[in-house]
Amino acid sequence: MNGPSPTPPKRALVADDEPHIRRVLTTLLESSGLEVDAVSDGRMALDRLLTDDHFDILVTDLMMPEMDGLTLLTEVRALDARAGIPILMLTAKGQDADCEEAYARGASDFMTKPFSPKKLLARVRELID
Repeated sequence: MNGPSPTPPKRALVADDEPHIRRVLTTLLESSGLEVDAVSDGRMALDRLLTDDHFDILVTDLMMPEMDGLTLLTEVRALDARAGIPILMLTAKGQDADCEEAYARGASDFMTKPFSPKKLLARVRELID
């Protein structure tokens, strides 16, 4: 007897230049059932988003080499095929101006580092479910 085909796992793209944070985010998201691609800067993230691969959410750091998170955010929102992807911004800075700028450019949510793993997962789930 054939039941409904299983739904594919949700996919996350993580962009952070700190290897330790990338590993933490990848492990955390994978433990909640997501497939994760992780890259070390905004340019690499944009390149991944320009492929045909499907992503359900982008989790990105604000301060990165090559292309920072705000520039990445602006570039992604300009892509017709990706304009609606939820984007969760992470930053160690946490200044009100950074938060306001991120939301003005289309961020879905904004969290400061260090972050609570439980709160991060809850926000990711809210954004993709």
